[in-house]
Amino acid sequence: MALTHTPSGQVVSVLALGDRLAQATSSAILKAGQLEVMRVVLRAGKSMREHHTPGEVTVQCIEGAVEFKASGTTHMLRAGDLVHLQPRALHALTAVEDASLLVTICLAPG
Repeated sequence: MALTHTPSGQVVSVLALGDRLAQATSSAILKAGQLEVMRVVLRAGKSMREHHTPGEVTVQCIEGAVEFKASGTTHMLRAGDLVHLQPRALHALTAVEDASLLVTICLAPG
């Protein structure tokens, strides 16, 4: 099944889901020629295994808390925290609490 992406010019809310977080799932927001944006929802205790992206990536914690591992270091991301990674940087995430994250990926590395 193809994911629906937001059309150009349409406004999308990336506010905290609050009470809806427990029922939410990860979702694509947009995918364009050079950019992909998604909301990733992770339940407490769930992980995203170590991986990398071809281009730069930012991960912003919207709500909850996640352990973010990159370059041999672990950081706790909480609401309002943002981390940037260079292209092909290996990273992994584990939710400490139910969490939602705004992930932005550059698809065309410079």
